[in-house]
Amino acid sequence: MKNAIIMLSAALLLLVAPLVSAENSTEIEGYVIHHNAITTDILTPEIARHYGIIRSRNRAMLNVSVMRKKQDALDEAVPAEVKAYTTNLYGQQRKLVLHKVEEGNAIYYIGDFLIRNGDRLNFHIDVKPEGERNYSPATFSQEFYTE
Repeated sequence: MKNAIIMLSAALLLLVAPLVSAENSTEIEGYVIHHNAITTDILTPEIARHYGIIRSRNRAMLNVSVMRKKQDALDEAVPAEVKAYTTNLYGQQRKLVLHKVEEGNAIYYIGDFLIRNGDRLNFHIDVKPEGERNYSPATFSQEFYTE
């Protein structure tokens, strides 16, 4: 029963996260990279505990998924090598440690990090879908408000 609740909460997180924070996607040849960032205080305690994420308005989480585009069916999640870092307005870089999460047919990569009120971060993501030779970039920017 507990696992079912965690799975349902995780599924809801994936559906709600794009609504809470600007959901972005980047199309590359044959794939779509979905990426967004949310503050971790919106996670339920169960989800945060399950994934080892600290709930706080001073922490955020990057969520990345890679989908293979299919013409006659729904896009499908694919495993990938995913690297990410942020830069702030001063040009300071911070590497993000991402963890792969697989639940049913969903595959996504999550990592949390500290933020301050008013932080505007530029996210740089490099993705290499399984079976591909090269990394493809995706970028987006987001401002965080913690007060």
